[in-house]
Amino acid sequence: NMNFLPGIWWSLPLVLVWATPPVTSSWWYMGAVGSSRVMCDNVPGLVSRQRQLCRRHPEAMLSIGRGVAAWTAECQHQFRRHRWDCNALERGQRLLGRVLLRSSRESAFVHAISSAGVVFAITRACSQGELKSCSCDPKKKGSAKDSKGHFDWGGCSDNIDYGIKFARAFVDAKERKGKDARALMNLHNNRAGRKAVKRFLKQECKCHGVSGSCTLRTCWLAMADFRKTGDYLWKKYNGAIQVVMNQDGTGFTVANKKFKKPTKNDLVYFESSPDYCIRDRDVGSLGTAGRVCNQSSRGMDSCEVMCCGRGYDTSRVSRVRKCECKFHWCCAVRCQDCLEVVDIHTCKAPKGAAWMAR
Repeated sequence: NMNFLPGIWWSLPLVLVWATPPVTSSWWYMGAVGSSRVMCDNVPGLVSRQRQLCRRHPEAMLSIGRGVAAWTAECQHQFRRHRWDCNALERGQRLLGRVLLRSSRESAFVHAISSAGVVFAITRACSQGELKSCSCDPKKKGSAKDSKGHFDWGGCSDNIDYGIKFARAFVDAKERKGKDARALMNLHNNRAGRKAVKRFLKQECKCHGVSGSCTLRTCWLAMADFRKTGDYLWKKYNGAIQVVMNQDGTGFTVANKKFKKPTKNDLVYFESSPDYCIRDRDVGSLGTAGRVCNQSSRGMDSCEVMCCGRGYDTSRVSRVRKCECKFHWCCAVRCQDCLEVVDIHTCKAPKGAAWMAR
């Protein structure tokens, strides 16, 4: 009986996630911690190593829930103009599961961004004192030197190494039970996602001295906004490298000898992606029927590309927007409501009995 677990939960191939209530729901937090063994033992889809981590760090599960929300939103942002828009999470979790069962570029991106989301959330929770097992980076103490001179470590440096360690133990646990090519691919892309978060760790400093003269500086390391990680992994998705297993089954070789060998930062995949034009649950495609397209675009969101050559319908709608905004001293911005009429273009559905049967 899972009624004690609020929200919706589902199991994904790479990590178990569920929609958690707001952080302010302390009653859920205390209940989850108090009954961690019951909670962890009753959630389907976890391997034994994940159950152990769940029991040992029940408070971390709430952070993982935040990480899920972060990477889901980022995935949907990056694919917002594409036929596959990462919205399978909202419209049916089984669809995303189908995507992940394939070894496509989309699967590679989801594994990388989800692993990065867990790193980001756990690291942030450490810095905010929400986890008993970690805190600020203990190595950032004393004095150091950079191109601007000497400074003292102070504040709270993000403990990125702990976040990576925890994410590797939890997210990779399921893949480590497998010895097949897909498990090896997933582990590679999981690691690429974790490395991406650390790539954007930046040093921030505060000046001390007369009139802020910076004769003394206190510095700390902080993660950048998660959007930077998303943008970086999006570029890696566009440059993902198709690979095949090597003969001894321990690594990859490029499928096309003209391409470079993938590094640890690159995303890799085995299978070519479907076109995602029509609804096909077997491959996790919702199709593009009814999707809004951009008539003036020449990119992936254009009506020609988005609608797969099927054409589109146009409807004229009226909407209210803020206009003629003026700043009034002090301190308000006042706007008028303006009515505008716009054309909305949506992709036509495929014709024929085959589509109707699907």
